[in-house]
Amino acid sequence: MSLERPIAPNPYDYLPTVSSFTVTSTDVTDGQPLQDDQVAAHGNTSPQLSWEGAPEGTKSFVVTCFDPDAPTPSGFWHWSLVDLPAEVTSLESGAASGELPGTAFHVRNDGGEAGFMGAAPPQGDHPHRYFFVVHAVGEETLGVDPDASNAVVSFNLAFKTLGRAIVHGTYQH
Repeated sequence: MSLERPIAPNPYDYLPTVSSFTVTSTDVTDGQPLQDDQVAAHGNTSPQLSWEGAPEGTKSFVVTCFDPDAPTPSGFWHWSLVDLPAEVTSLESGAASGELPGTAFHVRNDGGEAGFMGAAPPQGDHPHRYFFVVHAVGEETLGVDPDASNAVVSFNLAFKTLGRAIVHGTYQH
Protein backbone atom coordinates (compact mmCIF):
# COMPACT_ATOMS: atom_id res chain seq x y z
CA MET A 1 0.00 0.00 0.00
CA SER A 2 1.33 3.41 -0.93
CA LEU A 3 0.95 6.40 1.35
CA GLU A 4 1.36 8.84 -1.54
CA ARG A 5 -1.23 11.59 -1.32
CA PRO A 6 -1.41 15.38 -1.59
CA ILE A 7 -0.06 17.49 1.26
CA ALA A 8 -2.91 18.57 3.52
CA PRO A 9 -3.58 22.30 3.79
CA ASN A 10 -2.93 24.22 6.98
CA PRO A 11 -6.19 23.46 8.83
CA TYR A 12 -6.11 26.74 10.74
CA ASP A 13 -6.52 28.65 7.46
CA TYR A 14 -10.06 27.23 7.28
CA LEU A 15 -11.25 28.28 10.73
CA PRO A 16 -13.04 31.51 11.59
CA THR A 17 -10.61 34.43 11.63
CA VAL A 18 -9.52 35.50 15.11
CA SER A 19 -6.80 37.72 16.55
CA SER A 20 -3.31 36.34 16.59
CA PHE A 21 -0.78 36.53 19.39
CA THR A 22 2.72 35.16 19.97
CA VAL A 23 3.85 31.72 21.10
CA THR A 24 7.53 30.81 21.40
CA SER A 25 9.31 27.65 22.42
CA THR A 26 12.78 26.63 23.48
CA ASP A 27 11.95 23.15 22.11
CA VAL A 28 10.14 23.85 18.81
CA THR A 29 11.52 26.13 16.10
CA ASP A 30 8.79 27.18 13.69
CA GLY A 31 8.92 25.15 10.48
CA GLN A 32 11.96 23.10 11.57
CA PRO A 33 12.32 19.42 12.54
CA LEU A 34 11.23 18.55 16.08
CA GLN A 35 13.82 17.59 18.66
CA ASP A 36 13.99 13.95 19.71
CA ASP A 37 12.24 14.84 22.98
CA GLN A 38 9.03 15.58 21.06
CA VAL A 39 9.16 12.25 19.14
CA ALA A 40 7.15 9.31 20.54
CA ALA A 41 9.94 6.75 20.09
CA HIS A 42 12.60 8.93 21.74
CA GLY A 43 11.40 11.34 24.43
CA ASN A 44 7.62 11.66 24.09
CA THR A 45 7.87 14.92 26.04
CA SER A 46 5.57 17.90 25.58
CA PRO A 47 7.54 20.99 24.52
CA GLN A 48 8.15 24.16 26.46
CA LEU A 49 5.76 26.88 25.29
CA SER A 50 5.42 30.55 26.29
CA TRP A 51 2.87 33.02 24.98
CA GLU A 52 2.10 36.72 25.19
CA GLY A 53 -0.25 39.28 23.72
CA ALA A 54 -3.47 37.29 24.13
CA PRO A 55 -6.55 39.35 23.29
CA GLU A 56 -8.38 41.36 25.93
CA GLY A 57 -11.15 39.30 27.47
CA THR A 58 -9.17 36.05 27.53
CA LYS A 59 -10.41 33.97 30.47
CA SER A 60 -8.66 30.65 29.77
CA PHE A 61 -6.45 28.85 27.27
CA VAL A 62 -6.54 25.56 25.39
CA VAL A 63 -3.27 24.10 24.08
CA THR A 64 -3.36 21.58 21.24
CA CYS A 65 -0.99 19.70 18.96
CA PHE A 66 -2.41 18.53 15.64
CA ASP A 67 -0.86 16.64 12.72
CA PRO A 68 -2.88 17.30 9.54
CA ASP A 69 -0.54 15.03 7.55
CA ALA A 70 -1.54 11.73 9.16
CA PRO A 71 -2.92 9.27 6.59
CA THR A 72 -6.49 9.67 7.85
CA PRO A 73 -9.34 11.96 6.76
CA SER A 74 -9.24 13.66 10.17
CA GLY A 75 -5.51 14.07 10.81
CA PHE A 76 -4.16 13.07 14.24
CA TRP A 77 -4.52 14.87 17.58
CA HIS A 78 -1.37 14.57 19.70
CA TRP A 79 -2.42 16.83 22.57
CA SER A 80 -5.42 18.72 23.94
CA LEU A 81 -4.94 20.56 27.22
CA VAL A 82 -8.18 22.31 28.17
CA ASP A 83 -9.18 25.06 30.64
CA LEU A 84 -5.76 26.46 31.50
CA PRO A 85 -6.31 29.51 33.74
CA ALA A 86 -5.81 32.88 32.01
CA GLU A 87 -2.88 33.76 34.28
CA VAL A 88 -0.88 30.80 32.91
CA THR A 89 1.31 32.02 30.06
CA SER A 90 3.85 29.23 29.80
CA LEU A 91 4.32 25.49 30.11
CA GLU A 92 7.65 23.88 30.88
CA SER A 93 9.00 20.91 28.90
CA GLY A 94 7.17 17.81 30.10
CA ALA A 95 4.28 19.77 31.63
CA ALA A 96 1.78 17.39 30.02
CA SER A 97 2.93 14.56 32.27
CA GLY A 98 3.00 16.63 35.47
CA GLU A 99 0.45 18.30 37.70
CA LEU A 100 -1.70 20.71 35.76
CA PRO A 101 -2.56 24.22 37.00
CA GLY A 102 -6.01 25.09 38.32
CA THR A 103 -8.81 23.01 36.84
CA ALA A 104 -6.94 22.27 33.60
CA PHE A 105 -7.27 18.75 32.20
CA HIS A 106 -6.34 16.65 29.18
CA VAL A 107 -8.68 15.21 26.59
CA ARG A 108 -7.43 11.87 25.27
CA ASN A 109 -5.15 12.19 22.26
CA ASP A 110 -5.79 10.04 19.20
CA GLY A 111 -3.43 7.43 20.66
CA GLY A 112 -6.03 6.96 23.41
CA GLU A 113 -4.18 8.52 26.35
CA ALA A 114 -4.70 11.72 28.30
CA GLY A 115 -1.61 13.85 27.75
CA PHE A 116 0.94 14.47 25.04
CA MET A 117 1.86 11.90 22.39
CA GLY A 118 5.03 12.67 20.47
CA ALA A 119 5.48 12.61 16.72
CA ALA A 120 5.08 9.16 15.19
CA PRO A 121 4.44 9.34 11.44
CA PRO A 122 4.45 6.14 9.39
CA GLN A 123 7.89 4.97 8.27
CA GLY A 124 8.74 6.39 4.84
CA ASP A 125 5.88 8.91 4.76
CA HIS A 126 6.54 12.53 3.75
CA PRO A 127 7.43 14.98 6.55
CA HIS A 128 4.53 15.63 8.90
CA ARG A 129 3.70 19.02 10.43
CA TYR A 130 2.89 19.30 14.12
CA PHE A 131 0.90 22.45 14.90
CA PHE A 132 1.27 23.51 18.54
CA VAL A 133 -1.54 26.02 19.07
CA VAL A 134 -2.46 28.14 22.06
CA HIS A 135 -6.12 29.15 21.82
CA ALA A 136 -7.24 32.17 23.89
CA VAL A 137 -10.78 31.43 25.10
CA GLY A 138 -13.32 34.07 26.13
CA GLU A 139 -14.79 31.88 28.89
CA GLU A 140 -13.26 30.35 32.02
CA THR A 141 -14.17 26.89 30.79
CA LEU A 142 -14.52 25.51 27.29
CA GLY A 143 -17.56 23.56 28.44
CA VAL A 144 -16.26 20.05 27.74
CA ASP A 145 -15.08 17.27 30.03
CA PRO A 146 -12.15 14.83 29.83
CA ASP A 147 -14.31 12.31 27.95
CA ALA A 148 -14.90 14.73 25.05
CA SER A 149 -13.39 13.93 21.68
CA ASN A 150 -10.89 16.26 20.06
CA ALA A 151 -13.55 17.03 17.45
CA VAL A 152 -15.87 18.29 20.22
CA VAL A 153 -13.02 20.38 21.68
CA SER A 154 -12.37 21.86 18.22
CA PHE A 155 -16.06 22.51 17.64
CA ASN A 156 -16.31 24.44 20.91
CA LEU A 157 -13.13 26.35 20.09
CA ALA A 158 -14.68 27.51 16.81
CA PHE A 159 -17.23 29.52 18.83
CA LYS A 160 -15.21 30.51 21.90
CA THR A 161 -11.72 31.36 20.60
CA LEU A 162 -10.72 35.02 20.79
CA GLY A 163 -7.20 34.51 19.47
CA ARG A 164 -4.75 31.88 18.31
CA ALA A 165 -0.96 31.56 18.53
CA ILE A 166 0.77 28.89 16.41
CA VAL A 167 4.22 27.35 16.18
CA HIS A 168 4.81 24.20 14.17
CA GLY A 169 7.57 21.66 13.86
CA THR A 170 8.07 18.82 11.41
CA TYR A 171 9.14 15.19 11.63
CA GLN A 172 9.84 12.34 9.23
CA HIS A 173 11.05 8.79 9.93
